[in-house]
Amino acid sequence: MTSSVPVSPADPVGFAEIADAVLGLGEQLRNAASDTLVEAVLDYAVAALPGVRWASITTLRQGRFRTLAATGEAARAADALQYELGSGPCVDSVLEDSVHCSADLAHDARWPVYGTRVAEEIGVRSALAYRLTLVVDPELIAGLNLYSDVPGAFDAHTQWVGTMLATHAAWAVSMEVTRQRAEHLERALRSNREIGTAIGVLMAQHRLTRDQAHELLRVASQDSNRKMAEIATEVVETGELTLPRRPARTTPGPQGG
Repeated sequence: MTSSVPVSPADPVGFAEIADAVLGLGEQLRNAASDTLVEAVLDYAVAALPGVRWASITTLRQGRFRTLAATGEAARAADALQYELGSGPCVDSVLEDSVHCSADLAHDARWPVYGTRVAEEIGVRSALAYRLTLVVDPELIAGLNLYSDVPGAFDAHTQWVGTMLATHAAWAVSMEVTRQRAEHLERALRSNREIGTAIGVLMAQHRLTRDQAHELLRVASQDSNRKMAEIATEVVETGELTLPRRPARTTPGPQGG
């Protein structure tokens, strides 16, 4: 990993304060619900890190950037502008496996277009971005983004605490990805069970083969523009499958001569 953050162990950053900050974050995460861990990390960053006004988490999968969570619309807008331009501290940190700090985006030669626009349009002047190391999904990359509305907001102390915070953020994002996968798997299993049960109901009621019953569900789903699992649940609960009525054929009348 490369870094453009000018810090070293010799910097007077107050390691006792950093340790207290990390312990405080750990306590807050232990008390957070499993589905709010990412938000808890970002809220802590804004509350505890000097200079941080907004925070967000960026993810990159299959070439598509998105904001997983943010503490406000300004952070989402600052992220979105980078995704649009394909350049900026958070995008470059994710792509280059690096850390980027900008003391004044409005005059930063690394991102002239982004820096000018984010300062004028959104009011963001300082940015600090970290690449997050995830272990749950090799196709997923993430980054922690910290923003401020004043120049020179992030001193050496904030940068060091941010490094520790990035470790917790990576863990929180990994836990969120795992949770979402488990929920998706649970929904898929539940849908498959409902569809299987509905097929059995239709087979018993109408003396159909499994393939015929499945095809009826598929047709009902397609014609009504509803998910098959939703229709299957209705079949299980009511014992009936309602197919859309086909328009009746009109018989041509006698032609006059």
